[in-house]
Order: sequence, then structure tokens, then C-alpha cells
Amino acid sequence: MPVKKYRPVTPGTRFRVGNTFSEITASKPEKSLTVGLKKSGGRNHSGKMTVRNIGGGHKRKYRIIDFKRNKEGVAAEVKTIEYDPNRSAYIALVQYSDGEKKYILAPNGLTVGDSIMSGKGAIPVTGNALYLADIPLGASIHAIELTPGRGAALARSAGTYATLTGREGKYASVKLPSGEVRRILLSCKAVIGTTSNPDHGLTVFGKAGRRRWIGRRPRVRGVAMNPVDHPMGGGEGKASGGHPRSRTGIMAKGQKTRNNKKHSTKLIISKRKTKKK
Repeated sequence: MPVKKYRPVTPGTRFRVGNTFSEITASKPEKSLTVGLKKSGGRNHSGKMTVRNIGGGHKRKYRIIDFKRNKEGVAAEVKTIEYDPNRSAYIALVQYSDGEKKYILAPNGLTVGDSIMSGKGAIPVTGNALYLADIPLGASIHAIELTPGRGAALARSAGTYATLTGREGKYASVKLPSGEVRRILLSCKAVIGTTSNPDHGLTVFGKAGRRRWIGRRPRVRGVAMNPVDHPMGGGEGKASGGHPRSRTGIMAKGQKTRNNKKHSTKLIISKRKTKKK
């Protein structure tokens, strides 16, 4: 998906880099697969703000995505490729041979008219959902289940993919987008290919107003606050703020935050690669 740079006809378009949306083929979603989406504004049941920097945003409808792909052995035709305001990747409306319509995450390269399938009888081509036991080694996969039948949980955002590196016993070794290599049950499903909209990370909002349209309020730096408001606040002049940390004191760099008593820790073969300075 290419991006376009806007001419600086206004201050808001001077630095803006946007998507061309050349792959999108429909402007309105399938009504039967949408539900209303309620916003909290970062406030709890009593109206108190519990999460900062959330509020406003354009009105949205939630598109019901089929992350389970449990309609096995039935071919489906891709009807449209659509934009989804609730996620970075595009979605595809597919219609099965029995007439049922569903939304799926659109893999990169999937076009209108293509045929997809799920389950044991499917061949390993882009858009088909197979069990990890049936996917060729070295294949790029996305929308990976962690628990059989629960639905896709890994590699779902725009332009991401994981790599199936090996199989041993009842587990498959998968290298995730973060660089982590972990074991996943062979009975879990994954979709062949990479997710759509790979140039999502190249977009530049250009102005603060576009952030407000997606529901982001202004974020104040901790070093600009007083000591009573933030651990990094206060000091004479422009103080560095000390060790980077959150408002509640959790270290931003270096501190381990993963619980070692997690059941899934034993399934991790190698941890994600961290950027060292």
C-alpha cells in the first residue's frame, strides 16, 4: 500500500503523510456485521478519570471479525476490501458458498474475487487458515491462535507476520514479530501470509487535530509537571527528571515487568530482542 505526501496548502498538511487507500473497494460496512461502539472517555462507572489522554474521537461502528475461522471445508469468495477504524490492518468481507458473510483480517495481496478456505483440506496459500501441523516450515503466517478454538491472538496488526521455524512433539516453534521464539500447540490455527496495509507505520498525522479525531487527548510530559504530580517533575530550570518512569513510579527502561510465574513462560524458547544502546 503506497503512501502520499500532501502539498503544504495549510499548516495541517505541511508535514502530513497519508495512505492512498488504493486497495479499498467499499466505503460502507456490511450492516449485519456491525454493532455500536461505546466510548468511556477514560472514565470509570462513577465518572472518575482513571486513564489519561483518552477522549473525543469520531463516532465508530465495530466490525465483527471472524478470528476463529472455524467454518472448515467451505470455500469463500472475497467480496470487498474495507477500511476498519478499529484496527490498523484492513479487513475483507467474504461470502461462503452457503451464503453466509463474514469479516476476516485481510492478508497483503488478497484481492476481490479470490477464493479462501479454512481447515484440513485447505492448501497453504495466502488467506487460507490452516492448523500449524499442516503449514510448511518457513512460511509467513499471521492471526495465530494461542489456545485451540479461542481465536487469533498474535500478529494481527498492519504489516506484521510470524515465521513457522520448526515442529517438535505436540508443539510448533514460531518466531513472532517481536523476535521472541515460542512454542504453540500444533492444533492451533494460523493464516498464511502477512497482514495488509504494510505502510501503516509511514503515515504522519500532521496536526494535533487528527489525534483528537482518533480519540487521543494531549499528553503532558512528566518533566514538565510538579513533583506532586509526577516522579519526574520539579527541579530548577529544565531538569532531566532522573530515571524515566511512569506516573505511578514504574520504571520505563530496564525494569522487568513480566511475571515469571506465568504458565506460558515455559513455552518461550528465546525472549524478544531488546534494543541496546
